[in-house]
Amino acid sequence: MSIPILETCRKRKRRPKLFGLHSFAEPGCPINPIGPFRDNIRIFLKQCAEPEDYCVKGMPLWCTLLVRDKSCVVPLYTIEEGWGNHLVSKRKYHVVIPNDRDWNKPLEDNVLNIHSHLLHGLIHCNGFGHLLCINGIEGGSKYLYGREIMDLWDRICEILKARKISVEDASKKHGMDLRLLHGVAYGHTWFGRWGYKFCRGSYGVSEENYDRAIEILSFQKLDKIIQDFSDREQSRQIKCMVQHYRDLSESQLVTIRDLFKFMLTIKSRSALQKKLVAATAAPSASVQKNSIRISFHKKDNSKEKYLRCKRFTSVIAHMDSRWPAKRLEFAAEVIVDALKQHKSEVGHGGMTRQDLRDAARMHIGDTGLLDYVLKSMNNVIVGCHIVRRGINSARVLEYTIDDVDPVKDLKLLEATEEIHQKPLPDLLPAPAPVPGTDVYNDVVYLYNNTLLNYPESELLELATQAVLDSKHFVKDRPFRDEDDQLLRFFCQVMPGLFDAENMATGTSPAGELVMVPLHATVFDLKQAAEKALRDTYCIMDKFVVTEVDNLGEMEDRDVLFGALESGAEILVRGSGIDLDSNLKHEGGADNWIVRCECGARDDDGERMIACDICEVWQHTRCCGIEDSEAVPPLFVCPGCCTSFGPPMTNSPLEFQCSDDLLLDSATMYGMDYEYDNCIGLLQ
Repeated sequence: MSIPILETCRKRKRRPKLFGLHSFAEPGCPINPIGPFRDNIRIFLKQCAEPEDYCVKGMPLWCTLLVRDKSCVVPLYTIEEGWGNHLVSKRKYHVVIPNDRDWNKPLEDNVLNIHSHLLHGLIHCNGFGHLLCINGIEGGSKYLYGREIMDLWDRICEILKARKISVEDASKKHGMDLRLLHGVAYGHTWFGRWGYKFCRGSYGVSEENYDRAIEILSFQKLDKIIQDFSDREQSRQIKCMVQHYRDLSESQLVTIRDLFKFMLTIKSRSALQKKLVAATAAPSASVQKNSIRISFHKKDNSKEKYLRCKRFTSVIAHMDSRWPAKRLEFAAEVIVDALKQHKSEVGHGGMTRQDLRDAARMHIGDTGLLDYVLKSMNNVIVGCHIVRRGINSARVLEYTIDDVDPVKDLKLLEATEEIHQKPLPDLLPAPAPVPGTDVYNDVVYLYNNTLLNYPESELLELATQAVLDSKHFVKDRPFRDEDDQLLRFFCQVMPGLFDAENMATGTSPAGELVMVPLHATVFDLKQAAEKALRDTYCIMDKFVVTEVDNLGEMEDRDVLFGALESGAEILVRGSGIDLDSNLKHEGGADNWIVRCECGARDDDGERMIACDICEVWQHTRCCGIEDSEAVPPLFVCPGCCTSFGPPMTNSPLEFQCSDDLLLDSATMYGMDYEYDNCIGLLQ
């Protein structure tokens, strides 16, 4: 079998280096660097990658070929590009594995803005980085699972000695937020398998709040859950599910964590079912049961075609989107037109996600919008068409379209609409899942009812929201001194050198790792620190180290050995920092002031609005502005609103002011009081 990426290399008359996918970046395979990341990445590119003969927007790139099996060679690209209150580093490196379909093509100029890569990680030359996206089989890959890609990324970060890697966890499966599901089942997110821990929460959620919320949700007693649902429609279904998995489990299932953890460990539901049928029923009875089940499904097939569908307009009404509803509907119509055209030309089959996306891009340039809408289009009705999504025989995500007869099927469509317009807690899936038939269906059912829609429990509702508001996680690689003939120090610039220019946060850069021989002098340490800082940060291109604070009265010619312990942090003074540079902060020169009622004091990535008077930023959600609503053209915060004068009761002017400013201070404070009390329940 011809491998496209190898064919491409042959055409370029290049003999590529090949490495094993699952062994690459293991200790000593193929390199074993001992320095800081800024040096290790250069060794990596020299010994493990081949330079490409083209650039991406002027940025050089290298390719490493990783062999998974005889028919699968994965290209791993490294792009050199030359955190908001962190100093701008001189270089950052993008590590990219494109989508399968692009492996034998040169990278395009917009490669850094594509969200469909199997892997996209970014590491600054100071060793701090971010995992930007990861997509496995469910994300469109034919060959690589998410855990394989994550294992590779983790090994690369480890061998290059990346210091701290952050990730924003927005991963979903079957419509479930994995940070909530895995948090309850395992006590950590999916990324927690690789050591990622809580970094910061949105809307003022602290690590203590997060840990307490996980604890509250995880240790719900199953018997109490059954009791709390006893007067609800879901009662019998939940009771049957709990009993079914208790019967299967060899250990006792007491809490919801025990149940979710057990369910997620079951790899093949059908295999277990076959064992149970073989042990408890005769073959003839089994065949008879299957025939009954088949005839039942055939009988109800016409109704079920619509009972599982929702109108797209109903779906987007509950979507957390930054795009207006009309924009989402237009994108859906463009996607439907592309599917209709394909069906009319080909006559059968569907379109892969990438083909459909490419066709829609002829009319819509916003790829983020298209990705967002495509994710939500499964069993949805747009106009007189049903759009479905599934995995085809080639194990590729595929979209298909069916026509709806608006006259013949009008009653069914109206009945479907009525069902889906019911409040979610009262909505029972039709038909109700039979426990054990599909484990993930059971997980989804329990997730929706016991985590998202638990009856009349404000505490559990707030705990769930606290977990969902915690998206940012980080892996911090601890320093380990090597057993060699080198001394290692973390060199940090004195914070006072930055205070002189009123840097908004007073934050100096994190200490840079420098290495010197055992016999090095104070002067050698100054030179090494100066070189490291110049090589890392733009504003220190001309920095000169004049003094090392930790060394007391030692002079330049004195030997360091015995005076400082290897691994110690040292503070240096000097001159030549360019504080007027526009390349001071990654977030730019603007200094945002965030002071929200929820307690947030920094940009947490959530939607915000600034007061037009004091210019202080606050969350739109905390101000009572729904995510589906547009940001008002004029906004005045409650603090500035009250500064105009004391509130007037029973005055028409009060209502006029309230309308103009979109917020009434009494309403705002009442909402904040409720929020503060709710958060207090988690403490």
